[in-house]
Amino acid sequence: MARPTTILLPLKLAARFASSFHPRALAPQLQRNYARELLSWAFLPTMLAAIEGGTLSIVVGKAFAGQSGVTEGSLNLAIAWITAAPNLANTTSFVWAALSRGRGKVRFISTLQITTAVLIALIALLPRDGTGLLSICILAGLARATWTGVITVRTAVWRNNYPKADRATIAGKMATVQALVLAAASLLVGQAMDLSPRNYQLLFPLLALIGLLGNQIYATVRLTGGKKLMYAERAGRAGAVGLNPAGMLHLLRGDRLYAEFMGWMMLFGFGNLMLGPPIAYVLTQELHTSYLEGILVNSVIPLAVMPFAIPIWARLLDRSHVVEFRAVHGWAFVAASALCTAATVLHSIWIFYLAGVAMGVGYAGGTLAWNLGHHDFAPADRDSDYMAVHVTLNGVRGLIAPIVAWGLYVWLAPLGYSGIVMLICTFVNVAGVIGFIHMRRKIRRGTPALL
Repeated sequence: MARPTTILLPLKLAARFASSFHPRALAPQLQRNYARELLSWAFLPTMLAAIEGGTLSIVVGKAFAGQSGVTEGSLNLAIAWITAAPNLANTTSFVWAALSRGRGKVRFISTLQITTAVLIALIALLPRDGTGLLSICILAGLARATWTGVITVRTAVWRNNYPKADRATIAGKMATVQALVLAAASLLVGQAMDLSPRNYQLLFPLLALIGLLGNQIYATVRLTGGKKLMYAERAGRAGAVGLNPAGMLHLLRGDRLYAEFMGWMMLFGFGNLMLGPPIAYVLTQELHTSYLEGILVNSVIPLAVMPFAIPIWARLLDRSHVVEFRAVHGWAFVAASALCTAATVLHSIWIFYLAGVAMGVGYAGGTLAWNLGHHDFAPADRDSDYMAVHVTLNGVRGLIAPIVAWGLYVWLAPLGYSGIVMLICTFVNVAGVIGFIHMRRKIRRGTPALL
């Protein structure tokens, strides 16, 4: 018979985990903004389930297959586009950084959140035919673009509202809540679509409505030192990235260390972004999974794993430079790519589930480094500019990588070599991680104070 203490231990651990999210765990001056923002992220991610690449690619791949005006080629291109859209939209980051410069950050973010919700709701009006397929690609792309603005500008709010020592932990709490809510919403999408392929026309407006509730809460967040930041941004407008992409090149020329980091991120991220379309193709066209099975691999499992891995990555990021962090964290994505290769070769949904776990571990660290890593390079008044460079370059590789993966799949899959596409992604990821390790050694030799 189990001892009472053994039975109660999981409950105590769960209670301790839940209590760590309470505002009282932070300094008094941080509690109000943290509480409002955390609560808003309990609702906002719901609408993102409708346009999350891993979920929407499965929905489109199955719901539009064989419909009027939809060919196999157009469907495969649509899947590649939808998978790429979250990252391709990042090319608009420098636009949002420029438009938000010298303006109230919270109000700007709130407006973008509302716009995203409206675009998602409009998807419900689209028919299941060739025109609807094209339209869903356009609306999903626009919604991801406006959400890119939220991500780009939000980091300035975090930098001003939360100190460096607590920032990764706080961002991790919000990312954990977002992951759990997004996982639950994605699970709902999968189950609803298995009941009827037309259910997106009812479900997407509901998800958008819940997102708007989160927006109303987020609008009450206050930016610490907001007026001071606005004045500093206006005074420093001459050196800003601005609407001219050449401003990004000027920034990178002026900060060679950040430029090298972006170079290795370009290589490492290229392998990650190549992986999305082949996974969707293999799941829907080779393994013929249900909506729920495909969404479990692409969205639900990775998102469900993230809350367990985020605290571990947050502790590492809090005490290390982002270059050192990436040199360790990158191996999680290497493992995910390797498992996808094995799953494809062996035609195993269960190995794909394991790959989903590895992806969740990688996403957990990636979401922290994504939002906070540039703080290790950027001066406070240029935070949005540095973030814009990071996000925009992600968008550039987000444009190219899925197209490369699509081309490789169209070439190799008919020959029975789908696994080779996954293997190429793995090799590119490994090369990127080796680059981070090289950069870490160079920084330690030259400027150890950074780490």
